[in-house]
Amino acid sequence: MRNDAAIQALAEGRHGDPFAILGAHDGPGGKTVLTFQPGAKAVELLDAESGEVLAPMERIHPAGVFEAPVPDARPYRFRVEWPGGVQETEDPYSFGLLLGDMDLYLFAEGRHREMGRVFGAQAMTLGGVPGVRFAVWAPNAERVSVVGGFNSWDGRRHPMRLRREAGIWELFIPRLTPGTAYKYEIRGPGGAMLPLKADPVALASELAPATASVVADPTPHEWQDAEWMAGRAARHAPDAPIAIYEVHPTSWWKAEDGHAPDWEGLADRLIPYVAEMGFSHVELLPVMEHPFGGSWGYQPLGLFAPTARFGTPDGFARFVDRCHQAGIGVLLDWVPAHFPTDAHGMGHFDGTALYEHADPREGFHQDWNTLIYNFGRNEVRGFLIASGLFWLEHYHVDGLRVDAVASMLYRDYSRKQGEWVPNQYGGRENLEAVAFLRELNTAVAERCPGAVVIAEESTAWPGVTKPVSEGGLGFSYKWNMGWMHDTLHYMQENPVNRRWHHDSMTFGLVYAFSEKFVLPLSHDEVVHGKGSLLGKMPGDDWQKRANLRAYLSFMWTHPGKKLIFMGIELAQPTEWNHDAALPWHLLDDPGHRGMQDLVRDLNALYRGLPALHRLDAEPAGFEWVIGDDSAQSVFAYLRRGQDGDPPALVVCNLTPVPREGYRIGVPASGHGGGWWHELLNSDAGNYGGSNLGNAGGVMAEDLPSHGQAQSLSLILPPLATIVLSPGALNTHGPTP
Repeated sequence: MRNDAAIQALAEGRHGDPFAILGAHDGPGGKTVLTFQPGAKAVELLDAESGEVLAPMERIHPAGVFEAPVPDARPYRFRVEWPGGVQETEDPYSFGLLLGDMDLYLFAEGRHREMGRVFGAQAMTLGGVPGVRFAVWAPNAERVSVVGGFNSWDGRRHPMRLRREAGIWELFIPRLTPGTAYKYEIRGPGGAMLPLKADPVALASELAPATASVVADPTPHEWQDAEWMAGRAARHAPDAPIAIYEVHPTSWWKAEDGHAPDWEGLADRLIPYVAEMGFSHVELLPVMEHPFGGSWGYQPLGLFAPTARFGTPDGFARFVDRCHQAGIGVLLDWVPAHFPTDAHGMGHFDGTALYEHADPREGFHQDWNTLIYNFGRNEVRGFLIASGLFWLEHYHVDGLRVDAVASMLYRDYSRKQGEWVPNQYGGRENLEAVAFLRELNTAVAERCPGAVVIAEESTAWPGVTKPVSEGGLGFSYKWNMGWMHDTLHYMQENPVNRRWHHDSMTFGLVYAFSEKFVLPLSHDEVVHGKGSLLGKMPGDDWQKRANLRAYLSFMWTHPGKKLIFMGIELAQPTEWNHDAALPWHLLDDPGHRGMQDLVRDLNALYRGLPALHRLDAEPAGFEWVIGDDSAQSVFAYLRRGQDGDPPALVVCNLTPVPREGYRIGVPASGHGGGWWHELLNSDAGNYGGSNLGNAGGVMAEDLPSHGQAQSLSLILPPLATIVLSPGALNTHGPTP
């Protein structure tokens, strides 16, 4: 017997179980097929194989509900006459359950590691029929529909089936193709209609400011980077020379018409540049889809989708592949700490606080006006881990730099008393976030050999890079924010005052080996009114450049991996502008080109001199020779490699006063017969300096000094760092 109330609910878009009424069902008179085709003039039922007309379908509701008997339960399809033409298609409601029980179980447990391959919109063929399978989590919704231009954005046309055990809605829509734009129309609890929602697991999106998700092309990329992938673990080891070039793709370079390049154009220019400059890795500010370009990607809503600003997902895969073939690793900034409140996003996704906490004391970031993920919820934790793994596995990305880890670890982060909720023990630690980060890092280690996960963590949280098995968070590396703040503070001081801040340069060695560190001079230091790195340096134009050259040389010889933001190597005098390209014209000036040459040579020195990287994370790799000459603002230290590696002596004179006959103790060395080569001098004339130095090197004398068996009498150039070693330099690559 026909259920008129159910048909009326279907016509009004209120029916929450469309498979109970649509499709083929047994009735008193036999099996009948019901379909809802709003706006259709007529519908015929066809044999799926022969195309024979089985029956014209009767309109049983004026909104466009049609019904017809189907003989012998045979496969069928529809021929629909629209005002503008005729369409033949299979019935979405003739397909059985789509997701497997294990998929639902793992999702509910928060342990589904391949969500990008299963959920969202997956172009596939089912029962010989091409189409797209949709699956979205919205457990509290009364009804969820897929909408797009293919159904006139009418949510009544393609309501989905609810898999109640996991809160997943699913539907296969025949004949849809890759490139189709779509969203979800959701009726929340109590029948409230929500703004159309983009797919949280979309693999592609429309170009901003449009906000729809897009069905991605399922054709797999044919990777050519097997050699790189097999050897990258060694390139990421604590004893490897890692130098990272941080890039905002939109503003690194622009064409004459003012447009940023696509992935192909970026690869054509960026990859040769990074390789020629000697960087081991490029780190991209977030390329996950984000609605607001002014967030630089740090407010993402498409955690599985490369932004359409630079082309297609496969274009991004080709970019990574080309980087690997050029010997360059690719790191991505990844943001699991928060997400924006845009109406089409994940906030209040099914009419309830689903991805975020309901309590704003836990679920809202006051600093950024963004929402905070509920790390204690299985499905959310699994969603984030699956996102991280997707970039590493699907796109062969070499590592993730996890943004704003400190904000995740502390419940009272940037909050006043009474504005935060203590943990179950009354403390400020976010235990759920800690568990999430440990699970993330464990999953990456198990599934992505050789990949790294790097924490931007600005506090003294213990064990950030300690293995999870030993009670740590399990990150591969941690940004050394303390080193960055202390040393920049020192360098900003007028040299006459630096004697009073001497410990700002030495304090980092107190804890340098407590974690595995990256030394970051990132985009955060050249935005929001902070000026450029060059602009932070005191003195006239010459002194600013000399200070910056000395500082970068200090950084490259200090324990820790290296990272600079694009433009620093150009001695960019103005603050970074994300709407404009880097000022490449500066390289017409010899002083700016000299800074670029210095960074190139620092990378070659770092890579070619084992003492600068082989014991990078071990106390045995560093020894102060002079750390207490605050009166003259001179620092001297030895970097050491493994047995047989020649040591490196680094001397920094951070005043504009040249010093002659400055004696520094050095170990007796069998390398070079006592001759110490001056391998780098940041005051060299070709870098724009005064060209004061040691004429290529100095012979060690048998005069003990500073606890060492021999000593050197050196000329220390003004505002400069020099590097000497008794051994030869291999500039061709990492020493085996």
